[in-house]
Amino acid sequence: MGKMAAAVGSVATLAAEPGEDAFRKLFRFYRQSRPGTADLGGVIDFSVSHAARGTGPGATKVVKSQLNLSSVSDHDALRAGLQPVSKWQAYGLQGYPGFIFISNPFLPGYQWHWVKQCLKLYSRKPNVCNLDKHMTKEETQDLWEQSKEFLRCKEVNKRRPRSLLEKLRWVTLGYHYNWDSKRYSADHYTPFPSDLAFLSEQVAAACGFQGFRAEAGILNYYRLDSTLGIHVDRSELDHSRPLLSFSFGQSAIFLLGGLKRDEAPTPMFMHSGDIMVMSGFSRLLNHAVPKVLPSAEGDSLPGCLGTPLPADLPRDSVVEPCSLEDWQVCASYLKTARVNMTVRQVLAVGQDFPLDPTEENKRDITAEGSCHLDDDNSQVKRARLSPDC
Repeated sequence: MGKMAAAVGSVATLAAEPGEDAFRKLFRFYRQSRPGTADLGGVIDFSVSHAARGTGPGATKVVKSQLNLSSVSDHDALRAGLQPVSKWQAYGLQGYPGFIFISNPFLPGYQWHWVKQCLKLYSRKPNVCNLDKHMTKEETQDLWEQSKEFLRCKEVNKRRPRSLLEKLRWVTLGYHYNWDSKRYSADHYTPFPSDLAFLSEQVAAACGFQGFRAEAGILNYYRLDSTLGIHVDRSELDHSRPLLSFSFGQSAIFLLGGLKRDEAPTPMFMHSGDIMVMSGFSRLLNHAVPKVLPSAEGDSLPGCLGTPLPADLPRDSVVEPCSLEDWQVCASYLKTARVNMTVRQVLAVGQDFPLDPTEENKRDITAEGSCHLDDDNSQVKRARLSPDC
C-alpha cells in the first residue's frame, strides 16, 4: 500500500499546466513516469493483482467478468490459438460497465502467429499505412521483405539506419479509416484478413456479442518512445458493437477515462497477449496510451513469447506455422516495440454508408491526418493515431 500511496501523492503534487484537464494531467504524469519506482504503484496489473486500487472513495475495484462459456467451442478457440473460454481470466472495473479485460488467453506459442501477421502480412499492400504519404506504392509493397535483413543484423549493428518496418506507425484493414475526414466509406475497402476476423468473432462471442462482424482494423506500431493521444473511437456507424483490442510485445500503460476529459482516468498495464473489450457505456469513453515500458532486463522479450508455436497445428486452424527465421525477425523488432490490433464493426446489419458526394470527393486514404501515433524523438511531430482524438 506504501507504493500506491506514494504514487497517488506524486500525482497530487504534479503542477497542472494552464488549461490542463484531469485526463491530460494523468497522461503527462505517466508519460514522464519511471519504471520500477513508486510512480507506477497505482497502476492496475490484472496479471497479478485483482484487489481495489487505493482505499479512498475514488478507488477503482476490479471485479470478475462473466463470459459466455457455451458461445465458443474449445475447438474453435484452439483454431484461433486461444485457451478454452472456461480458462480465461476476465475482469471488469466498477464504474466502467461494458469494459472487459482478458489477461492473455492465448495458448503458449500462438502469439507468434499474430505478431508475424502484423509485421509480415498485414503490412503489405493493398492495406494502407502511414508510409504511403511519402513513398510510392511499389516502395511500400512489402515492408517485411525490405526490412528483414536489417532487423536480423540489429544486434550486430545498432548504428544502422532504421528499417521500413521500424518506421511503420499504423496500418488500416478492411474499411480504411480516413484520418482527414474521420470517416469510413464503402469505396475505400480491401478484404479484411480472414484469420483476424475469426479470432475477433470468437472473442466477441465469448463476451456476449454473437454475430460480431470484423469490418475494420487499425494496427498501431509503437516504439519505446511512442504515445497514443487521448481520444474516443466514435467514427463507426454502429456503436452497439464492441471495440476489440489485442496487444503484443512490450508492456504499456493504458488510461481509461470518462465521457468527459475532466474525469480522471484509471491506469492499467497491458501486457503481451492481453485483450480489451470496450462495449456499451465504455464504448465511447476517452482513453489513451501515455507510456510503453521497456523490459526490466534490457532488450528482451516478455516471457510468454519465449515458447515456440507448436509444429502440429489443427488441420482447420487459422493459425499458420512460423519459421524460426521469421520469428528471429519478429523477436528483434519486439525487443524495443509493441504492436496493438484494434478491430471494429463499422455498420449494423442491413445498414449502408450515408451518401455524401461532396465529402467523398475530398477523401484520400493515403493521407496522414491529424490523429495518429506520436514519437517523442521524431523531428517532425506526427499526430496521434486513433479516430476522434
